[in-house]
Amino acid sequence: MELIAPDHPQYDVLRRPALPHYRAIRPALIARCTSPADVAEALAYARTHALPFALRGGGHCFAGHSSTTGLLLELSGMNSVSVADHQATIGAGVRLAAVYRGLHEHGLTIPAGCGPTVGIAGLTLGGGLGLLGRRYGLTCDRLVGATVVLADGRVVECSQEREPDLFWALRGAGGGQFGVVTALGFAAVPSPTATRFTITWPRTHAADVIAAWQTWAPDAPDTITASLAVTADEVRVFGATLAPFDPGPLTGEVELRDGLTWPDLKRSFSDEDTPGDSVIHSKSEFFSSPLPRDTIAQLLAAGCELSFTPMGGACNRVPADATAFAHRGERFLLEHTGTDQTAVRRSWSIAHPHASGRLYPNFPDRDLTDPIAYHGPNYERLLAIKQAYDPDHIFGGIR
Repeated sequence: MELIAPDHPQYDVLRRPALPHYRAIRPALIARCTSPADVAEALAYARTHALPFALRGGGHCFAGHSSTTGLLLELSGMNSVSVADHQATIGAGVRLAAVYRGLHEHGLTIPAGCGPTVGIAGLTLGGGLGLLGRRYGLTCDRLVGATVVLADGRVVECSQEREPDLFWALRGAGGGQFGVVTALGFAAVPSPTATRFTITWPRTHAADVIAAWQTWAPDAPDTITASLAVTADEVRVFGATLAPFDPGPLTGEVELRDGLTWPDLKRSFSDEDTPGDSVIHSKSEFFSSPLPRDTIAQLLAAGCELSFTPMGGACNRVPADATAFAHRGERFLLEHTGTDQTAVRRSWSIAHPHASGRLYPNFPDRDLTDPIAYHGPNYERLLAIKQAYDPDHIFGGIR
């Protein structure tokens, strides 16, 4: 373990999270960890010096859980990607762009998100939505093993056969709640060739497009993932298909990019998913039924940007209690974003009466702390696992 103090030339580079909301937070020290032993040493150091700590893989946590004024455990040095017998072993510090590049060399990939700097560990531990999810399930559904450093410094290997309760909890409860994951094993899938599509309309068509999208996209064939975004100027349906493109009931200006390798397709979304320097506020919720037309009209009048992500397909064919990710009956996720926090909250409140009351663990909301909203019927089992593996609540999280 290497301790980085504020006067170190690498300090500002390492302490800066991806999201601008938390860039003013300065850790007292940064522990650069490259092994499970380093993590155990860092945890012991934090305990001895009574320092709060946070874990940093990608630094994209909406609630700021990857930033601290105490000791920051910086995991980017755990950056290996290896493959054996179609199983990928990926270090907890690897970010998605490197995951896709490394696996594609072996003709493989995993279902995961598009943001190139998002950390694989945090994404997986909170579920993991992505363009291949409707075909192969969530990122956590492909997890077959993990190396975890517990609060007392012990290093355990977990899977369906070893430490099965801990392994169950790691698949979708949210990152950093039971220990520090230092490596993840995945059942990889073939890296496909795909078509990127975009259909655009003037914003005046938004109500009709949303109404059509929410009755089509969650039920579309597993080979297609079609998200929807409403901005100040336009409405856009976009995504990827592994089969000939079929827009269903949607007619608009279509742009297709055929024959993309999976890393190239993911790279094509990079600029859209890379955080900028403006503080963007966000709130989201899952929906198990379509929004009424009058609610859609009110949302559009509220003025926030809206992002709809479809569920369905393989994401929903896993039983709710098979993994810690409980939200298997949802049709879509709706995210409200903007620079005005009050406007974002108002937009969210318009849609909320029609929502399922469930939240995506990877989009934690500082206003909403009810554990049932994040974990549904899996909460009681998670609470018991928390007591077994982190009885002193060293890692925070589930109570």
